[in-house]
Amino acid sequence: MNLKVISRNVGIALLVSALFMFLSVLVSLADGRDSALAPLLISFSITFIVGIFPFIFVRKTEQITLKDGYMIIFLSWLLSFIFGSLPYALWGGPFTLVNAWFESVSGFSTTGATILEDIEALPRSLLFWRSSTHFIGGLGVVVFLLLIIPNSSPVRLRLTNMELSSLSRDDYRSRANKTVFIFAYVYLGICGAAFLCYLIAGMPVFDAICHAFSVCAAGGFSTRNLSVGAFDSALISVITIVFMFLASIHFGMLFIALVGRTVRPLKNSILRFYVVGLAVISVITSLSLKLQGTDATWGRAFLDGTFHVVSYASSTGFGISDNGAWPVLPSFMLIIASLVCGCAGSTTGGLKVDRLLVLFKAIHMQIQKALYPSAIFEVRMGRRVLRDEEIYPHVLYIALFFLLIAISTILCLVIGDPHGHALTGSLASLANVGPSIGSIGAMGNYNAEPVALKFIFSLDMFLGRVEIYPVLAVFYSLFHRK
Repeated sequence: MNLKVISRNVGIALLVSALFMFLSVLVSLADGRDSALAPLLISFSITFIVGIFPFIFVRKTEQITLKDGYMIIFLSWLLSFIFGSLPYALWGGPFTLVNAWFESVSGFSTTGATILEDIEALPRSLLFWRSSTHFIGGLGVVVFLLLIIPNSSPVRLRLTNMELSSLSRDDYRSRANKTVFIFAYVYLGICGAAFLCYLIAGMPVFDAICHAFSVCAAGGFSTRNLSVGAFDSALISVITIVFMFLASIHFGMLFIALVGRTVRPLKNSILRFYVVGLAVISVITSLSLKLQGTDATWGRAFLDGTFHVVSYASSTGFGISDNGAWPVLPSFMLIIASLVCGCAGSTTGGLKVDRLLVLFKAIHMQIQKALYPSAIFEVRMGRRVLRDEEIYPHVLYIALFFLLIAISTILCLVIGDPHGHALTGSLASLANVGPSIGSIGAMGNYNAEPVALKFIFSLDMFLGRVEIYPVLAVFYSLFHRK
């Protein structure tokens, strides 16, 4: 393991964070030097010095091994979490060290869970940094890094595949070394379009920037205590639904559809399965809200139901009403939606609808084999036939996902779970959804949770964001050197 190569590339990730800290400093200056100026300036200085240090003392090299790549992925995220918590910790207020760490992990992992009870009490510069962590995390600290790694590097494709799920690779019909640029183009396009639409709908410029950062990253941090509901605008709510959905489907599909001016890529089985699933869950949720008297009108019920289902299914976590007091059925529908969490090759978390479709097709094939042992059956994804060795890792990932939820839940119960959020909090954190139900719903927060549970939930967020395997690979390589 080449520590010099690792330190130089991890330094790039820290410099990206330092850049957005500097932009936050400019926001503070524009606001007349608000109370976050000194914390942001100190944080920027420390992060910049640590990030630039390897470039001064470490010679440049293009030789990156696969083990180095895994360690770069791991340390890029971990150190971004640590240095990203500095502005919060130095500003103080509700940000203890644990709370600052939790907010930073939630931001960079695009989870959107928060410990803040009064978001609007924060200065605008700190709110900008908070939303910036979503923007950085959505595109991926690693993607920023890959934009700089030379195309000739033999490990670049492998690193790209670690950031972009292997399920999505077939949807990027381009050369391997351009995959990261396709992801970046679509991501920035969604962000820019969301910003313009928010402005046209009447949202203030600062709020539009921060909400565009959040929606394109499928994050959920808002500048308002009532989230998107604070604007009391059906148009803004609909715009948010549209962009949450766009950010949750394969970026490769969007790229091909836009560049090729065709809707053919959007007709595949994965997207149809996802859209039908969203529609069914949204209708059930909306009907339940109206029939059980939670919403007074059908229009409001369908807006509430659709908004929150898309929000949870895209792992964004925005809200337009307090779903903490919803009846059991619509709350259960939100939990189901938070398991699906969009398509591979997007900024969403969770299991990914691609894996669920593979699982259902694999189960169907096994039933057919049980009925007709002599026949030959195949699992097809579009025109592609999946071999057993291609199906197995994704079915195993689903099993590992639920195993981690079980472990996290048990740990929370053993340590002490005074508010009954062991299961729902673990699920929302590992799926990178953020809000769940009850007091940690779309209008709630995690501030009342014990310190140990906040740490467990933040670890779940980390594992969910990198899709588990890279973290396990790093620990395996450290303890099994052979």
